[in-house]
Parts: sequence; C-alpha cells; structure tokens
Amino acid sequence: MTSDGYVSVPPQIVREVAEAASPGYLRRERFTSGERLGALTELSAEYSTTLETVLASLRSPNLDDRAARQQATAIAAEGLVHLRTASDHARTLDEEPVTTAFERLRDDLRPLMRFRDIDVQFIEPPVDGRPLPSEVAYGARAVVRGAILAMIDDATVSRVRTQWDCDGTNLLIGVRDDGDGSLTHRSSQLRLIEERVHALRGRISVDATEGWGTEMTIAVPLDPPQVRGSAPSGWSLGAREGEVLALLADGSRNRDIAEGLSISENTVKFHVANLYRKLGVSNRSEATALYLSNA
Repeated sequence: MTSDGYVSVPPQIVREVAEAASPGYLRRERFTSGERLGALTELSAEYSTTLETVLASLRSPNLDDRAARQQATAIAAEGLVHLRTASDHARTLDEEPVTTAFERLRDDLRPLMRFRDIDVQFIEPPVDGRPLPSEVAYGARAVVRGAILAMIDDATVSRVRTQWDCDGTNLLIGVRDDGDGSLTHRSSQLRLIEERVHALRGRISVDATEGWGTEMTIAVPLDPPQVRGSAPSGWSLGAREGEVLALLADGSRNRDIAEGLSISENTVKFHVANLYRKLGVSNRSEATALYLSNA
C-alpha cells in the first residue's frame, strides 16, 4: 500500500489479469473507453469551435470595437452553456438519430458562419437512416467541424458543402469546398482529421484539384469489429492473441487490426509472431486455414 492509501499492483499482475480476461470483457472495456474518448473529442471540438467563433466576431470588419466585445462576450457565455449541456448529454446518450446528430452539427457551426463570409451548405441525411452509436455521432461531428475549419482557413474558399448518409453499415460523410485545392495530404490540419477518422476505424479519401477545390469522402463503421469465433483452448492463446487471430483470419492487414483493437502496429506484429510460434505455422495463410478449420 502506498502512502496515500492506494494499493500498488505490480505491472506483471496487471498484464496477467488482462490476459486472463475474456474477449467479451475486453471488448466491453474497449467500447467504454471509446465512449469516453468520443465524449472528450466532442467537448474539445466544441471548445475549439467556440474559440474560433469568438475570434471571428472580434476580427469582423462589420462590427465596431464595442459591438465586437459584446458579441464575443455573448458567444463565450452561450458556449459555456453549450459545453455543459454537451458534457451532460455525453454521459447519458447511447444512440441518437442521424438527423438529430446532423442538426447538432449545423447548430455548432452556425455561430461561426455568422461572422465569416462563407456559405456552408448542409445536405440533410435521410430521415429513416439508422441511429448512430454515440461515439460515432461525437466523432463524426468532430471530424466534420475540423474539416470545415481547415477548409475555411484558406482565403480562396467561399463555399463549403457537407453531406451525411447511411448505407446501413457505415455513416457516409462528404465535405467539399470551392477553394484552390491547397488542402492536401501534406497539410497538418488534414493529418489531424485523418487521425480522428482512423480512431473511429473509418476510411478517408481526399481529392484535391488545383483551382477546383478539395473533396473529402469519409466512411465510419457503425458497429465494432466482429470476432467470428474463439480459438480452441488447447492452443493456449491469450485473449488479445485470439482477437488478433480472428481479425487476421478475416483478411485484415496489420494496420487494420491495430486500428480495430486500438493498439500499435508493432504490438500487432508481436502478437502475430507469437501466434505463428504457438500454432506452428509460418505465414498468414497457414494460420487462417488452421483457424477456419477449427472455428
């Protein structure tokens, strides 16, 4: 026991307990962690949008100093209320309709657009779209806000269009501007957006055409990765190794496995090497064939 009353548990014991835990338990824990991460991402994006809106009002050529200060104060006060509401909402919400999630995105961005000469067009999602898990709704709004803020940072952009849709399996997001196409894979803003998409196990493609603008196409899965079965107990695999093997057998690459399990690619390689040794195989094809024959 430490001096402040907490029990100190050796790291080795923590690892052993984690290894002994069932895959279902670990998946639930990962889901809970994802919920917390989604809420933090949402609140961080809300905070960023509020600050951007305050700055836009202070810089607006249409307001004198007194009016700009009054407007900035009102926005900041409204933003604090909004942040508190979002914090309470994040604690309790499990799912929300796609139309509701999209409307919240529009509400978040409306104050910012009030002080920028930018036309932001919102193409409504279908009203019968599948409800979004909370972490997808939070993350998707953060991704779109980040994309729009990155796009309008370009002085050549005067119009941005964003559209959401659902195919039953994925949330499909499209964001396009009419700028000079300067937002490319080399942009630091885009790297942050890509990290957020990958954290949601999503895919993103960016098509930037010089003189014609930038278009982002994003797909975010609505369900967690499915583990199709469990390895025979005689293989003596740890819980994480079993999850890696199941995803490997589904044809996932190391990078996809890392994103799906929220671990690094190096950790995936470590688990794969252990799997080969324990199963007595030398490649993915052999490991997959052995797994499927015992599934």
